[in-house]
Amino acid sequence: MRSNTASRNARRRTLRVAAAALTAVAGLTLTACSGSDTPGAKAAGGTERAVGAAGVDAAGTAGSGTAAGAPDTGAKAGAGTGGGTKPEAAGKQSRSAHTGGGSGSGVERCHTSGLKASFNTGGDAAPDPNASGATTTSINLTNKGSRACKIGGFPGVDLTSVNGGERWSLVRSSAKFGSITLAPGDSTDFTLNVALTKENEGFYQPAWVEVTPPNETKALKIEWPWGTLVDQRSATHPATFVNPIG
Repeated sequence: MRSNTASRNARRRTLRVAAAALTAVAGLTLTACSGSDTPGAKAAGGTERAVGAAGVDAAGTAGSGTAAGAPDTGAKAGAGTGGGTKPEAAGKQSRSAHTGGGSGSGVERCHTSGLKASFNTGGDAAPDPNASGATTTSINLTNKGSRACKIGGFPGVDLTSVNGGERWSLVRSSAKFGSITLAPGDSTDFTLNVALTKENEGFYQPAWVEVTPPNETKALKIEWPWGTLVDQRSATHPATFVNPIG
């Protein structure tokens, strides 16, 4: 009798130990599952934040300008600006790289008072009056100051008639642009695409050109040396427009 009782007690102890072991294993399994959920959630969140940051960076640098093509009629060039060819693109551009403003190097932007403007008339610089479509002419900007200065972007260009009453603010192209540092006496230039005409009707005769350097409000006034232009002041895509400096 005692032997049977001892045997039953031994079996009960064995069952209790086995049950306790199973409970411990179950607890460890639940703990492991709970622990893996948390790191997994953090990893997913980290990936999402990284993608979001990349999206912001891409948007922030997307407006660096586009290849040269049809003029951007969304913005007139009557006021000089170092921004892009379109207002929304301009806000996304890196100002230190493109506007011609002051930078960490200590070189200030070129001001109107320190610049001289002139048409490039030497050699074959004259626009071809017989060109089908449009031809080009270029305007030089010279640093007449005693210090180096930085310039870049689109100048404002206004054509005016003899009495100044007929004003034509040229639109900008969609060309990319950068910036350049001019030492005292150095020059850079920009081109105008111009549609010349010999017709007696539908023409515009400029007398003067007013050039406003990027980020400036005062203009340099020079005489127009060429013939008449096709009058496209109201055109959506005029063949006469301004390209960036450099």
